[in-house]
Amino acid sequence: MQISKEGLALIKKFEGFESRAYLCPAGVWTIGYGHTKDVKEGDEWSQAHAEHMLEIELEEFCEYVNKMVKVPLEQYQFDALVAWVYNLGAGNFKESTLLRVLNQGDYDDVPHQIKRWNKAGGRVLQGLVRRREAEALLFQNKEWEHV
Repeated sequence: MQISKEGLALIKKFEGFESRAYLCPAGVWTIGYGHTKDVKEGDEWSQAHAEHMLEIELEEFCEYVNKMVKVPLEQYQFDALVAWVYNLGAGNFKESTLLRVLNQGDYDDVPHQIKRWNKAGGRVLQGLVRRREAEALLFQNKEWEHV
């Protein structure tokens, strides 16, 4: 599966576009739409470059979900999981209770598991609370845009 326009919209809404490298709340240099690989202080990107990099990276993150999830997914469920993994990384996904309960077929517990991941630097962040709520709603095929 590949991410849909809906999943892309969620990622873009919560990542936002930043043309200059900045330190995120977790202390990681970030640029574009949440890009972190090889970013250093002083980096600058155009929006077109950020869009291109997001497209390339999402291929990788879709592949993580495709390989690690062993149960069937609807497109909206896949989109929510890719958004979550894009924000938190494949390592966190691989070791998560979220993936374990999903692969056991417990789809109903997944929204709760998504929402548990709302901290950065050991603190609950309202932006992450909102993002996890949106991802949980999307996983359930519910309206998330106004979160």
